Order: sequence, then structure tokens, then C-alpha cells
Amino acid sequence: MKFATYSRGGQPRLAAVDTARAELLDLAQAARLLGGPDDAFESMQTLIDGGEAALDVSRHIAAAWPAGASLPLAGAELLAPLPLPLQMRDCLVFEEHLVNARKGWSHLTGTEWPGIPDTWYERPSWYKCNRFSVVGTGHDVQWPDYSELMDFELELACVLGKGGTNIAPGDAHGHIFGFTIFNDFSARDLQLVERPLGLGPMKSKDFDTGNVLGPWIVTLDEFSDPCSLKMEARINGERWGGGNSADMYHSFADVIAFISRCETLHAGEIICSGTVGTGCGLELDRFLSPGDVIELEIEGIGVLKNRIVRPDRPAEGK
Repeated sequence: MKFATYSRGGQPRLAAVDTARAELLDLAQAARLLGGPDDAFESMQTLIDGGEAALDVSRHIAAAWPAGASLPLAGAELLAPLPLPLQMRDCLVFEEHLVNARKGWSHLTGTEWPGIPDTWYERPSWYKCNRFSVVGTGHDVQWPDYSELMDFELELACVLGKGGTNIAPGDAHGHIFGFTIFNDFSARDLQLVERPLGLGPMKSKDFDTGNVLGPWIVTLDEFSDPCSLKMEARINGERWGGGNSADMYHSFADVIAFISRCETLHAGEIICSGTVGTGCGLELDRFLSPGDVIELEIEGIGVLKNRIVRPDRPAEGK
């Protein structure tokens, strides 16, 4: 199933998505109309916490699809599927991106960047994102006034449906609720300043609206092979780059297993893949301009679409 969070009366609401109908179904309202309890549908987090039982009820409700609880998908204000994730980690698992990005940094700085360390191949790596700066599809992304070099990043995001500690790689898929798209907006000029400090991204990633998730979460059972999904990035309708999730050097199963070593993971946490090869401007020596519309598409999920705006500077050509 596809699950979205949308805004109604200024409040977040949980909905099932039917793209064939082009409709949303408010699950709490639908549950009441069908005479059942609605407590599992208070939010995306309560649905995830409800486990397989809540998913079974949601499937029953979606099969009935009571008209009194449905609304057109077009025009609905979609929020991030998880507006305030319990935790967000962003990994770096695509070798092509890492190779290309290091060439990009060399071009920007005029210096030779070091090769890929052996450790990268031996274990997954990640940083923890700002979970308070999350927005959804259709939302304008605010260009921070301290940056002159803004970029996007096309990523696949895994949403955990079950927690655990010391999870074995062979059991990891049983801990996945579903997948969504992540756009990791990045101030590349600030990243150049921060990288030598050795503490990971700071203001290059931490700014309001900088983390975009959506358009919805697609449950694991909807994918014949979530490890082989086409990914594409378009700017103002022009294809800039993309690839396939099959190119992940470290799989989500391996990432989940490694992160959970001596550390408890929780249902509702989000783990992002990192950028697919050619999935950002740094790799292509092409960067964003105010007013650009960024569309990230992943097979089986949909399109995450946002415009980047800079209040102190009009869109180019306007």
C-alpha cells in the first residue's frame, strides 16, 4: 500500500493513496464510517507502531474505500510522510557517487582529493540528519542566505517498521515498513568549509526545509525487488542524472545490521541510501538556481517535486 500524510484544517492526517483513482482515503475517517476503531490511524507513526495488525485493517478499509472519506489527490497538501521522524540517518552507499563527488570537489577547489579509503568498502557510513527540518512534496525549499552554491541529492529512503538490536542481515527486511524518496538539499560552499573539521555536515545540511521526504511511503510488499529500482533526477523538466538502487555497494540489509550492533533501532526511524551515481549537481558540475523545480523519481514509488526559492534574489530570467 501507499500511505501519505496530508494537511486538513492545518492538522496532519493519515491517508491511503490510490494513484489509479487519483484519490486519498482518510483512514481514521474511513474507519469510523465502517464502524471500526480509528486509533491506529492517528498518524503515520501510530500506523507503523500498530504493526501487521494495523496494516491488515488498513487493507480492509482501502478495499472498501468509502466515498465519504475520500478526496482528490490533485490539490491535496501532502506533508512529509513522517513529518517528525524519530531519527534520520543518511548513508553513503553508492560507489559511483563517491568517485564522481571527489572529482567534483577537486574541480571546485583546484586540488586533488584523496582516493576512497579501504574502510568505505568494509563498513557502511552515515551521519544523523536534522529531523526537525523535514518537509514534503510540493513544498518550497528555502535557499539559506549564507550559501551561493546549492545542490540536490537523489536518494532512496528506508522506513523501519520494527525495531531491534543486533539484527542479522538475513532478518533485516523483516524490519522494513516501506520506502520513500529523499532529497538531501546541500549548501556545497558551506560543505567545503566544514569537511576539513572532521565532524560531518553542519550548516551545509542543517537549514529549515532542507530535508525533503515523499511523496508517500510504499510498503515493502509492493516491491518485487526493492534492491533494483530505477532512479532519475530532473531539473525544470530536463533529465540531469540518475541510476538504479541495484548499484548500492552496501545493501539496506547490511546497513541495518551494522547500525543495530549494540544499538537499538526503533520503528519509524528513517535510513537513507545516500546519493545514487550522477544523482546530484556536484557530480555534473551543474548547480541549482533560484526558482528551479526539482523532480526526483524512483520506480515503484513516484515523484518528489519541489521548487527552491531565494527570497532575497528573484528567480533567474524573471
